[in-house]
Amino acid sequence: MSLKGKTAIITGSNSGIGLGVARELARAGASVVLNSFTDNAEDHKLAEDLGKEFGVEARYIQADMSKGDECRALIETAGACDILVNNAGIQHVSPIDEFPVEKWDAIIAINMSSAYHCTAAALPMMRQAGWGRVVNIASAHGLTASPYKSAYVAAKHGVVGMTKVVALETAKEPITANAICPGYVKTPLVEAQIPDTAKKYDMTEDEVIEKVILERQPSKEFATTEQIGGTAVFLCSDAAAQITGTTISVDGGWTAL
Repeated sequence: MSLKGKTAIITGSNSGIGLGVARELARAGASVVLNSFTDNAEDHKLAEDLGKEFGVEARYIQADMSKGDECRALIETAGACDILVNNAGIQHVSPIDEFPVEKWDAIIAINMSSAYHCTAAALPMMRQAGWGRVVNIASAHGLTASPYKSAYVAAKHGVVGMTKVVALETAKEPITANAICPGYVKTPLVEAQIPDTAKKYDMTEDEVIEKVILERQPSKEFATTEQIGGTAVFLCSDAAAQITGTTISVDGGWTAL
């Protein structure tokens, strides 16, 4: 599954799932563009180190995914986009009648609208290159729902729907669009929540993982960022050339319930 000669842009990729996807794409030989809203020495060093590790070109480009013009500027600044991974996302939990308007607007902008802006800017580059892959990181919450996550669930359902539209619009071209729907993934952010949650419920950390965090994940195991990245690499491969407009769940059986 060599991706040598391809350029991949991964939004929200200086940590967590985004970084895991970037690493696996780089491992497969793709040049990678990392992104987040920050712009400090650590961000650029992260890209530099990743490039050295896998022997590929790696750059970091700052862009705020809550702003449409910056989403489009990210693609334009990169100069090429064979593979677009729309990954940037945030979360907020609240009853819908108490959901802060500014949080709703931010989640819709970052989790869904950024995918629209980036895809709209990337498709002309893919068409010019004669090849392209759009990989949207949706969620199990793009296929099902949970209480108190109205904005996140709405945004991820929207991403799944938009994936299908892009697939239909590019169906006769060598371009595909698919969504990966992870369940709970072991990221630094999730790991950091475990000790506090254990104290809150007076449980051991193992009990918190099984009974609270992974309550809806039948495997009772986290997915890993490497697994999400490996799925993205597969979707970019020739083996997946006729896979378009669909979702791949990496959720330990969550959406099988």
